[in-house]
Amino acid sequence: MIHKHAFEALDRTLKDIFKCHNPRNSTFPFGEKVIVFGGDFRQILPVIPSGSRQDIVNVSLSLSYLWQQCKVYQLTKNMRLTFGSDTSAIQHTMDFAKCLLDIGEGKFDGFNDGEAIIDIPEDLLINDPYYHIGSLI
Repeated sequence: MIHKHAFEALDRTLKDIFKCHNPRNSTFPFGEKVIVFGGDFRQILPVIPSGSRQDIVNVSLSLSYLWQQCKVYQLTKNMRLTFGSDTSAIQHTMDFAKCLLDIGEGKFDGFNDGEAIIDIPEDLLINDPYYHIGSLI
């Protein structure tokens, strides 16, 4: 994730560049050019040295003036889950992916104030204290 000021600077720059061709372009986001952003908003937030949680959230793209003019599309099928595996492995992988999505969306038991304790399923734990790599693989 990038600081919202970087996107806003790109917006102002493109408006300045393209208003030479058509003054109307300075009224549209990014000078009326299509910009595609990709990413997962549940992952990494911008880094603000010594910043509080509020400081970090306040610099995300979703709190920029540009966000109101963005169209958000969501991918709904994870193609990597079904590639080159047998049926039981596919089901196990899909269950794991659903568990990760539920955690990311805050859909687990208990009060959710942004911090929570999550029980890791037994089959994901590395229980062998001497053979870590083998247990992981």
